[in-house]
Amino acid sequence: MKKALMTGITGQDGSYLAELLLDKGYKVYGLKRRTSTENIENIMHIKNEIEFLSGDLSDLSSLIQAVRASRPDEVYNLGAQSFVADSWPQPVYTAEVTGLGVLNMLEAVRQEQPGARFYQASSSEMFGKVAETPQRETTPFYPRSPYGAAKVFGHWITVNYRESYDLFACSGILFNHESPRRGIQFVTRKVTDGVARIKAGLQKELRLGNLEAKRDWGFAGDYVEAMWLMLQQKMPDDYVVATGKTHTVKNLVEIAFAHAGLKWEDHVVQAAEFMRPAEVDLLLGNPQKAKKKLGWEPKVSFEDLIKMMVEHDLKKYGQ
Repeated sequence: MKKALMTGITGQDGSYLAELLLDKGYKVYGLKRRTSTENIENIMHIKNEIEFLSGDLSDLSSLIQAVRASRPDEVYNLGAQSFVADSWPQPVYTAEVTGLGVLNMLEAVRQEQPGARFYQASSSEMFGKVAETPQRETTPFYPRSPYGAAKVFGHWITVNYRESYDLFACSGILFNHESPRRGIQFVTRKVTDGVARIKAGLQKELRLGNLEAKRDWGFAGDYVEAMWLMLQQKMPDDYVVATGKTHTVKNLVEIAFAHAGLKWEDHVVQAAEFMRPAEVDLLLGNPQKAKKKLGWEPKVSFEDLIKMMVEHDLKKYGQ
């Protein structure tokens, strides 16, 4: 039986990846930070099938113990301070967890289980002020947030460990990927939850930032399959995972409100407090390498993804 150790298991991606690995017969270990309130909503349905290990990405000794206890064949590092907007008021914390946390995890693997295959969750936010469109594996990075800068460090330290210590270490440069399990602070979920609340009469308006920002959005359940595929290859490599299609926040708003039978113009307010200090205007990925080498294809369309999320949130508010 193959064994996998995962950080960020309670998050959106972690929960979908845990499901995938359990379906494939893996023994799944999840690293869990000690928090005063437990947040395991995303994995409630599978929590009895997961073995939890205590640890924190900012504490190397706890990671060494977790690797020693699990002896994993595969390690998936999905844990991070993952909300871009929070990285400006919390830049040091973001750097420690999202950046140095990757180094700590790699070092724990190098010391305890150098034969394990390692996956690092890189991000399209590393491209930031983009040098070319669409963005590929070779596109230069120009991060526009402390989060993006921390992810660039995590990405390059993974490359360094691969080349210095011959570790099987891969990075997936994932473009925006969403689902009903997405955190409420992210714009897609903020919109679908807002639509459901407006429909239920719980609020009247939805305050948003830049409606013209363009993103390449896909379904998280599709994207975790690409993570797994990367670690099944003969050689480690880095891959852009994206749909290759772009949509504006306004597109997202239009689909979400229309699906609930509402007119978005009656409810959406553009608010200065949600504008970023440095905006990333356009992110569009070129997933050709992942399609060709991994045989990966996104299955859920943007429209179906937004409708799935609206349905989930309508149900939550009894609509």
